[in-house]
Amino acid sequence: MDFKFTEEQDFFRSAVRDAVDRLIRPRTQEIDETDEFPMDLWKEFAELGYLGIRHPEKYGGLDVDVITSMIFYEELARGSCGFSMSVTMQILMGTYFIGRFGTEEIKQRVLVPAIKGEKIGTICFTEDQSGSDLAGTRTTAVKKDGGWVINGRKMWITCGPICDFCTVLATTDPEKGLDGLSFFLVEKGTEGFSTGQKIKKLGSRGSVTGELIFDNVRVPEENLLGEGPGNGVKYTTDILNEVRVMTALNACAIANEAMCDARKYAREREAFGKPIAKYQLIRAKFANHWARYEAARLFAYKAAWMIREGMDCQYECMLAKMLATEMCISAVDEASRIYGGNSFAMEYPQQRYFRDARFLLFGGGCHEVLQNALGAAYLRKAH
Repeated sequence: MDFKFTEEQDFFRSAVRDAVDRLIRPRTQEIDETDEFPMDLWKEFAELGYLGIRHPEKYGGLDVDVITSMIFYEELARGSCGFSMSVTMQILMGTYFIGRFGTEEIKQRVLVPAIKGEKIGTICFTEDQSGSDLAGTRTTAVKKDGGWVINGRKMWITCGPICDFCTVLATTDPEKGLDGLSFFLVEKGTEGFSTGQKIKKLGSRGSVTGELIFDNVRVPEENLLGEGPGNGVKYTTDILNEVRVMTALNACAIANEAMCDARKYAREREAFGKPIAKYQLIRAKFANHWARYEAARLFAYKAAWMIREGMDCQYECMLAKMLATEMCISAVDEASRIYGGNSFAMEYPQQRYFRDARFLLFGGGCHEVLQNALGAAYLRKAH
C-alpha cells in the first residue's frame, strides 16, 4: 500500500496553496461580510487555468486526474467556502455534462469560454418539493418541433442568479420516475429562462444562490445532453461520487482551519495563571479532533483513489462525505468552545467556520438520505 502523493501532486498543492494564500485569504472576511460574488478572483483563478482542471487540454483545460483535482478542492476551501463552492460548481457539475455529451459546437460556444472564466455555469437538480428525491422532479421537457420545451422551477441553485448557462434535470416521461429524467443545456438569453428569488444564506457567503425559472423554454435537440431521453440518472452516479468526495475534503479543510486557529488561540489565551492549552480538557479536544480528522481525510482520499481506478465506490463516497462533514461539525463546535465567548464575536473567524460547516451537511445528499441508503446496503452485505 502506498499513501504518498506524487511529486507532481505535491508541487500542484503548493502552487494552489500559494494562490489561495495570496489572492483569497486576505479577502475572506470581506467576501463573507458583503456576500458578493468576487468576479475579480474568478477571473484570476481562470487565468491560472484552474477552472478547467478536469477538462481536456484542447479546450484549454489542465486535464488532471481525480486525486489531483481533490487536492485543488481541499486547498481552495481553506480560503473561502463560498468562493470554493462557486468554483467547484463550475468545474464539476456546471460543465460536466457539456464536456461529456455536448457537440463540438456547444463545447466551443459554452465550455471553452467557461474554462476561460468568461461564462459562469451551474447545474439544476433541486426543486422546492424535491431535494435528494430526484424521482420527485416536476420540471418537464416535452418534445416539440424538432426540439424540447422545458417548464418548471429550480431552487437552491449555486451561481443561479449570475449564470450564463445551466444544465437542467427534467422529466421527459413523468410516469417512468427516475427512468424518465434527462439533462438539457439552457443558455442565458433563451426566451422564457429567467432568475427568481435570491437566497440569503447563513454560511457559504459570496456564493450567489437562488431560483431559476423555465417558462416554455425552447431548446434544440442537440441541447439534450446524453444518449437519448430518459438516461439522465445513470450518468449522475459518476459525478455525484466526485461531488461527495469534494465535499468531504472541503469539510476537512474547514475543520483543520478552525482547529489550527483554536490551537493558536489556546496557546495565547491565559486563564487562572497559565495558557488554556495547558489544561487537560482543552488538550483532549485537540487529541480527539486529530484522530477524527486524519481518519476522515484518509478515507476521502481512498474514495478518490477508488474513483480514479474505476472501482465501484458509490457507497464509499457516501461514507466519506458523511464521515468528514460530521467530523467538521464536531471540530467547529469544539473550536468554538476553546474560544469561549469570543467565538460568538464576529471579529473572530470561528463564527464563520461554524456557519460554513452547516452548509456541507446538505450538498451531495443530506445525511438522513445517505444513512438510509448506507444502512440498507450494509444490511445486504454477507460478511
